[in-house]
Amino acid sequence: MKRYNVIALFDREQRKLLMCRREKDPYRGLLNFVGGKVEKGEDDLSAAYRELEEETGIAPSAVTLRPVMEFRYFREGFELIVFWGRLREDPVLREEINPLLWVDRSEDFTDGEEFAGMGNIAHILREIEKFPAFGEET
Repeated sequence: MKRYNVIALFDREQRKLLMCRREKDPYRGLLNFVGGKVEKGEDDLSAAYRELEEETGIAPSAVTLRPVMEFRYFREGFELIVFWGRLREDPVLREEINPLLWVDRSEDFTDGEEFAGMGNIAHILREIEKFPAFGEET
């Protein structure tokens, strides 16, 4: 089964999330977390750091990523691993394919006309807020 990751990345104050506007399907035109494919022989965490750096230019030293949950999509034949982190410094972003933007945490992430994932983004954010490390200094 193929494995992919997504990364919910917060700014230093945890007021905004880094998102990308999808340039291809699925969810073309919608906002989503950054992420990508886990390569054969690669562990999930290393893949998340690699994808974050490839898609945004953010170095692994700028953030600590933590696993949140996994989704298994049997019909589509893939697993999705969710990570979250908060930046330790303000980054200089470098876009790979998808345009990047900071989105305020107060947005309605259940809005299917603006955000990918059919409400999963809102669910993921609620789960992240339960982590003891959420809100602490990094």
